[in-house]
Amino acid sequence: MKRNVISIVLGGGRGTRLFPLTYSRSKPAVPIAGKYRLVDIPISNCLNSGLNKILVLTQFNSASLNSHIKNSYHFDIFSKGFVDILAAEQNVENDSWYQGTADAVRQSMKHLEKYDYDYILILSGDQLYQMDFREMLDFHIENGGDLTIATIPVNAKDATGFGILKSDDDGNITSFVEKPGYDMLEGLQSEVSEENKHKGKEFLASMGIYIFTKNILKKMFEEGAGDDFGKDIIPSSIGKYKTLSYQYEGYWTDIGTIESFYEANLDLCQDFPQFNLFSSSPIYTRARMLPPSKINGSYVSKAVFGDGCIIMADKIENSVIGNRTRIDKGSTIVNSYVMGADFYQNTTDIVANDRAGRPNMGIGKYCYIEKAILDKNCYIGDNVKIIGGKHLSDGDYGTYSVQDGIVVVKKGVVLAPGTHIG
Repeated sequence: MKRNVISIVLGGGRGTRLFPLTYSRSKPAVPIAGKYRLVDIPISNCLNSGLNKILVLTQFNSASLNSHIKNSYHFDIFSKGFVDILAAEQNVENDSWYQGTADAVRQSMKHLEKYDYDYILILSGDQLYQMDFREMLDFHIENGGDLTIATIPVNAKDATGFGILKSDDDGNITSFVEKPGYDMLEGLQSEVSEENKHKGKEFLASMGIYIFTKNILKKMFEEGAGDDFGKDIIPSSIGKYKTLSYQYEGYWTDIGTIESFYEANLDLCQDFPQFNLFSSSPIYTRARMLPPSKINGSYVSKAVFGDGCIIMADKIENSVIGNRTRIDKGSTIVNSYVMGADFYQNTTDIVANDRAGRPNMGIGKYCYIEKAILDKNCYIGDNVKIIGGKHLSDGDYGTYSVQDGIVVVKKGVVLAPGTHIG
């Protein structure tokens, strides 16, 4: 089946719910699983689906994301494939930045004229899942869809946080409600598998993954359908265009909050994680040419390590340890994500800091860290204790913030020896 597709990955807005991880980077550039960035997920799903014409739309804090894309995705000179950045721009016709997800695509349409495509696949840059888009494309084409929305069955409790679609037995979407209250859920159930029905997952949530037939999307924009896909485009398309629901049965999570980000990363440490890093569909990222990780005298249980780490900790349990992380002797890391470092500290500087009693990059001696996220390039002194939990009040405290009991130490922060948090 002909799948002449161009894929567009939305770079996201300010990402305030992921602060402080998004203080100096966009959501898709946030490190995940110790060695990847969130944007690697949709790009890898595209490449594993045989779709190699990919554009990433950026606007806020885009420098880190631009650098990652430039250094990660290269195709040979004989390939028609690409992963390119399309940055928000002001011009003589439009002096405003993107006003929503649909407006971002609308303003970019003029740049797509040089490409040959029949369908547009629109993806979010901040979700964790593995999906073969060819199956969704075939469904869209076979059923003559104008717009196909990937949906996932959820229960009533989760339904209030999503856009909920109701579909008929043929997959046609008949209604859409954005984040309905409990009192609005009656009658929004859709036909789902027996397994999902048994689990109480009878509501179809939009995954923020869309396939548009090219001419239909152009027509919608010409009609002034609105600036946002969820709030404007989808509701206005129901009953007017053939709008389909493609049910996805696999694992999918939206990385929208610190809590969801934390839980998604720590789930990777389990014996059978919901997101399988060890599948035949690889996650592509920047090739850093780092040495293997070195672990000496540590008790390690349910941990994921990136590359180039030097570990002398006493204990690491249920934690993700990112690239180039250094953890000194006597330290304990539990239920935490340590993002690592962008570079190795000079040996001369390490010796000088040791003599002066200054922290080195990484985690010092005899530290205890639990229920925390340490952003990149942190300098954690000896005998530092960080203990997250519900006993902590949410808020921003300068060098760190607390959300849902999770302590997030900011990028590049220096914590003096003996610092106690929690």
